[in-house]
Amino acid sequence: MEEEGQQLSRWEGYVDWRNRPALRGRHGGMLAASFVLVVEILENLAYLANASNLVLYLSQYMHLSPLKSANNVTNFMGTSFLLALLGGFLSDAFFTAYHIYLISAVIEFLGLVILTVQARSSSLKPPSCGPSSVNITCEEVGGGKAAMLFIGLYLVALGVGGIKGSLPSHGAEQFDEATPQGRKKRSTFFNYFVFCLSCGALIAVTLVVWIEDNKGWQWGFGISTIAIFLSILIFFAGSAFYKNKIPSGSPLTTICKVLIAALINARTSKTPSNAIANLCASPSNPSHPSEGPQEETMKARELPQAPTEALKFLNRSLVSKPVHTALECTVQEVEEVKIVIKVLPIFACTIILNCCLAQLSTFSVEQAATMNTKIGSLKVPPASLPVFPVIFIMILAPIYDHFIIPFARKVTKSEMGITHLQRIGIGLVLSIVSMAVAALVEIKRKRVATNSGLDSTSPLPITFLWIAFQYLFLGSADLFTLAGLLEFFFTEAPASMRSLATSLSWASLAVGYYLSSVIVSIVNKVTGNSGHQPWLSGGSINEYHLDRFYWLMCVLSGLNFLHYLFWAIGYKYRSTRANQ
Repeated sequence: MEEEGQQLSRWEGYVDWRNRPALRGRHGGMLAASFVLVVEILENLAYLANASNLVLYLSQYMHLSPLKSANNVTNFMGTSFLLALLGGFLSDAFFTAYHIYLISAVIEFLGLVILTVQARSSSLKPPSCGPSSVNITCEEVGGGKAAMLFIGLYLVALGVGGIKGSLPSHGAEQFDEATPQGRKKRSTFFNYFVFCLSCGALIAVTLVVWIEDNKGWQWGFGISTIAIFLSILIFFAGSAFYKNKIPSGSPLTTICKVLIAALINARTSKTPSNAIANLCASPSNPSHPSEGPQEETMKARELPQAPTEALKFLNRSLVSKPVHTALECTVQEVEEVKIVIKVLPIFACTIILNCCLAQLSTFSVEQAATMNTKIGSLKVPPASLPVFPVIFIMILAPIYDHFIIPFARKVTKSEMGITHLQRIGIGLVLSIVSMAVAALVEIKRKRVATNSGLDSTSPLPITFLWIAFQYLFLGSADLFTLAGLLEFFFTEAPASMRSLATSLSWASLAVGYYLSSVIVSIVNKVTGNSGHQPWLSGGSINEYHLDRFYWLMCVLSGLNFLHYLFWAIGYKYRSTRANQ
């Protein structure tokens, strides 16, 4: 009887860290998710402590030009977030998110060790060119030293990608989505995931950045190394409480199979109309055999039993006699692929926002470095500017979860209160405002630079707190958009593709950082061809036309928001589609 009771209490489709069936009451829940939240603080501390200040390390210690430094930072950060797709894919297809996190954290740890060793040894860096020299005239890092730098950086990028692709979905999987209470707790988890991400960022951009600027970069890298090591220990300490989703095979295989089958059947003029009814009623189209009653009930609620009319072209993949047995598709697989395709436009509409966010780690830091960074007798490192949006996020996230959402639920009489797409839309509007503010602040800064007559190495008589305004608006945009995207992709994606879908939130950041570099190159090429100096070139940031660049980003953000409205207004959530 005891054995039967344990059998009934299993989390079907989940195992514990020893690959035994996960049990209700013993695995999952807020306690298990709490380990994930603590780990996120340390993980983001380790990553952001270097990323936020890296542009100054590359320019001042590796002697790269301002433009090269900015592009290298955006490429590094873009690669980190793009590799989240790899982490998400592996978590869904072959390994559990639990194992992917541990492997990725070890890789990031090794990369940070390499960077710490290089920062500590002067023989592994280019020769110093003196405190009064302008970086552009110094010897740029090259050869084996450059190889060591970029090997360390991109090992960190690989580790960060794996962590970002596995950790959020692992935490969200700890809750029971079959109950309204479980879904509400999962929503709270995503809000506090962003809160904890901000906690790590706060420590990174204050304490660690100050140590890097005043005590040396070897100490900054060293703290990051210790932080990621501690995160491994804490994550492992929660092993006995986690429930880990069993990998269900490659989601990309399903997507490719449905698309290829639809294309082949369209070319061979095969019509699925007569076969669909048979497929829907046939026992050859069941749920995954490993799924229990709860999972079958969930899928029956979420997915239709017959193919929908949306993206009707994909219904051609449903034929009773496919060209090859490997191309045999079920209604469930076709509808899952439709869901993935429908969320892609939302993903695409957040890329321009992340182009704007890329400026926080590059040009905005270089702007602040030319200004007066003292607050009273305290000299604040320019890379600590993100402290303003971080503190705002840490204040707003609990208020949003405990006051705004409950109030919105009462008003709208809905479980979500404020929908995911509404949150994302608010973030996009704030990004437009932030770029307009950034342009106005740069106009003021350039006017002071022109009138002061100081050389490029002297601080301007204007406080760097002016830059904080654009950080504040962009930070607020990030809160609304990132939390909204993470929960949107997780809840809308099929269960077999959740880690990969959640990784799209980070992939949007990656594409945004890459696109930022592309836009900078295009802007320089176009403006340089007009016979004038390119907007974003020169020996110092004072020679750049950043105000014009920010106005351009403001216009692009506005057009992007209109594009977003087109897709968001017509989007139907899974719970709505299932009833249509």
